[in-house]
Amino acid sequence: MARIVMKFGGTSMAGTERILKVADLVRAQQLRGHEVAVVVSAMAGETDRLINFCREASWLYDPAEYDVVVASGEQVTSGLLAIALQALGAKARSWLGWQLPIRTVEAHAKARVDSIDADALIAEMQQGVIAVIPGFQGMSDDGRITTLGRGGSDTSAVAVAAAVKADRCDIYTDVDGVYTTDPRIVAKARKLRHVTYEEMLELASVGAKVLQTRSVGLAMKEGVRIQVLSSFIDDDAPAADSLPGTMIVSDDELEGMDMERQLITGIAHDKNEAKITLTRVPDKPGAVADIFGPLAQAAINVDMIIQNVGRDKGETDVTFTVPAADLARSLDLLEAAKEKIGFNRIIPDTNVAKISVVGVGMKSHAGVAAKMFKALAERGVNIIAISTSEIKVSVLIEEDYTELAVRVLHTAYGLDAVEA
Repeated sequence: MARIVMKFGGTSMAGTERILKVADLVRAQQLRGHEVAVVVSAMAGETDRLINFCREASWLYDPAEYDVVVASGEQVTSGLLAIALQALGAKARSWLGWQLPIRTVEAHAKARVDSIDADALIAEMQQGVIAVIPGFQGMSDDGRITTLGRGGSDTSAVAVAAAVKADRCDIYTDVDGVYTTDPRIVAKARKLRHVTYEEMLELASVGAKVLQTRSVGLAMKEGVRIQVLSSFIDDDAPAADSLPGTMIVSDDELEGMDMERQLITGIAHDKNEAKITLTRVPDKPGAVADIFGPLAQAAINVDMIIQNVGRDKGETDVTFTVPAADLARSLDLLEAAKEKIGFNRIIPDTNVAKISVVGVGMKSHAGVAAKMFKALAERGVNIIAISTSEIKVSVLIEEDYTELAVRVLHTAYGLDAVEA
């Protein structure tokens, strides 16, 4: 018998028919003798609908009241799933964030989980009650409802799993695991049976949309084993315990398995990037700080940075990338600081994409970056910028070359599946 937290996303909960299917999956897991808690998202598209209501009411809405509105989506699905489970003969009840409680800190609309009082929840699970918990929400110190930001239900599920000391956290999505790259681009992409926390963190941060980055970071911190599965499986499919999903585990656990590790785990891409170039910036101490200070204060994440020596002595060009959604705000902030920074022109470019090669094997192998650069050069793909970490190499290229670059690199690193 295991203690399992199951999480279902918006596509899995999109309507009564799918909720009934989810109820079947949850009930089947309990009937195998497991203690089960379920974390649910709002129905697909519901959160966007609720956000639009807030914007229509006022563009300057109170974030605390915004949280009250958008948290209602998960409240609906948690109640409906509990009803569906009861109809199957299971003992089930919903637990809203404030009832556990899930205590959060920091700002409304982007709160972070601080602690979960899980004693009552564990007691119910031990009595055979299936707990259904709305994801994405918690409670602030002053008793107000808070939300965790987009994709926060993944983080909720991992936090609950850590609080109840679950054997694993099964996250059901519209894909059946983590692949070496996007299978919609590369038909020969392979599903990975195991991925380390570090690799999944990098893949999530550079464009892979399977899991929210915060949820993976929390899982690594708390040692929660995550399994990624598809909720769109046939009625006669084997139990989730034996389904070939993807397990996300620690590096130590993976090293203990009798398996051959790939040097590179996956190729990720992200088209939601924008490039900004400031020309003729004074080449003096403090100039770069004057550029990035206002962006940092506005919580805008800067990724790749290049500083070139300008044509004129004493001047330089600075190029960097920001999320495409933050481009307009970044340009406004830089224009406002133009006199202090002393640049000549701002040149924005949204026709860019970030391609990343990720793998823990990079720690002990040289030549990974060289192979990437050579493979792209042979196909005429120009590299605009480069950034690296211990287990990742990312390049910025023209967006039109995105799919070509992904295919070329997937083959270059030997990740293509072998045809039967």
